[in-house]
Amino acid sequence: MRITLSRPLDTVGDRRTGVRKVIGMVRLTRIYTRTGDGGETHLGDMSVTAKTDPRVAAYGDVDETNSVVGVALATGELPAEVAEVLRSVQNELFDLGADLSNPLKAPGQPPGLRIEQSAIDRLETWCDRFGDPLPSLPSFILPGGSLGAAQLHVARTVARRAERSAWSAAKRYGVEPPTGDSPGGVNPLAITYLNRLSDLLFILTRVVNGPNGDLLWLPGGERIDREGR
Repeated sequence: MRITLSRPLDTVGDRRTGVRKVIGMVRLTRIYTRTGDGGETHLGDMSVTAKTDPRVAAYGDVDETNSVVGVALATGELPAEVAEVLRSVQNELFDLGADLSNPLKAPGQPPGLRIEQSAIDRLETWCDRFGDPLPSLPSFILPGGSLGAAQLHVARTVARRAERSAWSAAKRYGVEPPTGDSPGGVNPLAITYLNRLSDLLFILTRVVNGPNGDLLWLPGGERIDREGR
């Protein structure tokens, strides 16, 4: 896939660094390019890396998370307020993928599109808003219930995998800007975002299934007692 930057969309000030960054619109000019047939691809900064690079695995898992959220939305079973939140999340997941694909920059350079603390705060606000009214759980929940909730369970597990992949990238490249010959690391806020997102998705599965819709895990001994086997 060939992606080119067209006109600038917006200029945003990074509150942490004071650096102004330009966010541009992208244009997909060709879907197949054959440039990846040798097992390599370009990161967001156009550096070449192997498709087995943990950065590539991380933003690939983010893409998969976004796709599963899209399937949950396509069921048409989600409450309107849940669907509205998830559509916002889908846009932020594109921001997150762009972040993970772009190594951190040296101070003074344009940082590029990054996940910032405000995005994490927003997820935590949603967790509180949807989670606080829910009853406490006496056990773990079995994935399932309605089709929409079951798809959100899948999205939750893929988000957890994306978090693990991002930590693998952070273990290799670190979480700091470049120094000397070392490339820039991974934005730690991007990893935190994935952690909070999986929490939110878990909460939303319970919202979608309703107050009596939780399917609780019965440990082995309890199953034997209840089933008489």
